[in-house]
Parts: sequence; C-alpha cells; structure tokens
Amino acid sequence: MRVEIWSDIVCPWCYIGKARFDKALAAFEHRDEVEVEFRSFELEPGRDKQDVEPVERMLTRKYGPQAAGMEERVAELARAEGLGFRVDREVGSTFDAHRLLHLARDHGVGNDLADALFDANFADARPLFTGDALPQVAAKVGLDEEDVRRVLADPTAYAEAVRREEREAADLGATGVPFFVIDRRLAVAGGQPTEVFARALERAWQESH
Repeated sequence: MRVEIWSDIVCPWCYIGKARFDKALAAFEHRDEVEVEFRSFELEPGRDKQDVEPVERMLTRKYGPQAAGMEERVAELARAEGLGFRVDREVGSTFDAHRLLHLARDHGVGNDLADALFDANFADARPLFTGDALPQVAAKVGLDEEDVRRVLADPTAYAEAVRREEREAADLGATGVPFFVIDRRLAVAGGQPTEVFARALERAWQESH
C-alpha cells in the first residue's frame, strides 16, 4: 500500500499532520507493507529566493493583530504531539528544499530528509533559505554534500519534478496541504487527528485486499 504526502516544510499543519500520521502508521497492523512518499507542494511557489523574513512578520501581514495568538495555539498543538516548535523562525522560498527532497528520494532517504527539514525549521528555527543550512541538514541524512551543492547550483536540477508533483496535487483536488493520498483511492486533507489517519489506513487496506 502506498501513501503519498503532499506537503511543504514551512507548513505547521504539515509538520503536525505528519507526526499524527506517523503515530497512526506505527500502530497499524500492516505498517511493514506501507510505502510512504513525500510529494512536493509549495505554499508560495512564486516567492523570490531572496525574500526571507521572520514568520511573525509574514503572519501579521496576512492575518493582522491576531497572528501571534494563532501561532501560539498552533505551537501548543505541536508540543502536544511531542514536537519542538519555535515562533522565532524565518520563512522563505522552499523550492530548493523540494529539489533536494527529490535528490534524497533517488537515494532512498526522501522521508528522512523531510523529517529532518521539518525539525530544522520548526524545532531549531534554522535558516533554511540562505547559507549552508540546507547542505548541512541534507548531509545529516546521508546525502553526499558535493551532490547536494551540485543540485543547488543548478536551478534546473529536479525543477520539473517539483512542478510536475505540484500539478499532480492540483489534478487530485488538493487546494492546500497536508494532503494524504492512499493508493490513489482515498484522500485525507489537513492535519487530522491520529484516529482519522488510523481509520483511513484500515479502510484503504480492506478495500485493496
């Protein structure tokens, strides 16, 4: 059984939803027969690579004075799942991160890199949009740093792969993320409670067997 997860590494509900899904999968009787694949989805696909700002400023611009309270409520939900969550992180273009996720998938560590990027962004507030943070995080999951820097230096590397998956998400009806698709027959949208993911896994298994 295959589960595809369309997500973005700066999306807090993706971070929380992935943790809840992982808990459901860990308790699933047939978990060893489930393949999980991270898929590309940018919350801001047109964002300039040089446009990096504190997440607090971005949220205030979008939601006004209530942004701080909204962010703290999300932080509480993340911490309830055992996740680290810092509100002093930055936000920027995630296109390069998605290109590296495709490189990681080619080397069998796509999900490992996705988890590492989530942790680096939310738990550690690392600056993933400028400097050496991306190569350093990628190296921690076993990718060759020279390969990573080669991909980052070539703006065409994996670019079409990212765009193709974003088009796929639209074709499947995803209007936001996280978006979980099981065997291309059952979809779960949003950072749902763990029990919702558990029921979806059971239902998909029964329907396919």
